[in-house]
Amino acid sequence: MNDFLFDNLIDLFEFLKFFSVAAVFVIIFVGVYSAVTRHDEIKLIKENTTAAAIAFSGSLIGFALPLASAMISSVTILQMLIWGLVALIVQIIVYLLVRLPMPRISERITANEVAAGIWLGAASLVGGILNAASMTT
Repeated sequence: MNDFLFDNLIDLFEFLKFFSVAAVFVIIFVGVYSAVTRHDEIKLIKENTTAAAIAFSGSLIGFALPLASAMISSVTILQMLIWGLVALIVQIIVYLLVRLPMPRISERITANEVAAGIWLGAASLVGGILNAASMTT
């Protein structure tokens, strides 16, 4: 019985380690992504701007998917951090690529043009899904 309890406590410690690092990484992602985009997602969401909420939700999920994939396939926190950084970079690249056909996307999101928010959100999700799938072995 004591071995069972000890083994589960070790598993709990590993869970807390990976979960805590991932939670901090999500906070870092929010800060970096918000700094790179030309619109203030959090402010716009607080102002009930649907386009911003859709776009930002897509990018956040698009980051979380590959981060979760990295957590699943990583043996160490360092591995997870490296692949989490890749996931963050991919989301920044997706935002920059989306701006090519729609250079004023941030202005359109700020103006609450929902189509622009859906376009960015969907592109972010696609980037995240492809990124997560690329991380599987």
